[in-house]
Amino acid sequence: MDNFNTIYKILKILEKSMDLEEFDNSSISKERLGMSEARWSRIMSLLVSEGYVTGIETWSSMDCGYPRVCPIRPEITIRGLEYLEENSFMKKAANLAKGIKEITPGL
Repeated sequence: MDNFNTIYKILKILEKSMDLEEFDNSSISKERLGMSEARWSRIMSLLVSEGYVTGIETWSSMDCGYPRVCPIRPEITIRGLEYLEENSFMKKAANLAKGIKEITPGL
């Protein structure tokens, strides 16, 4: 579940950065997100390969077992915006269902 929270967080940062002229790559760095390099690289590579972000170069490396990643000018795509919208709706629905269950414990 933490991976999906991280993906959501990265996409949300990129969505908010649409108003900025310059993007601070450190806002989505492994240090800022509190992740190992291997996990961060794999998640960033997934975001690129699934079409949620552009502006990030990825490549395979012979010296490690995970992809290498270099953010050039990361930007969220339409697909990434759709992901945020769908997951925002799902969170609201889950919170509503949780609230209903708390009100009516027999459900």
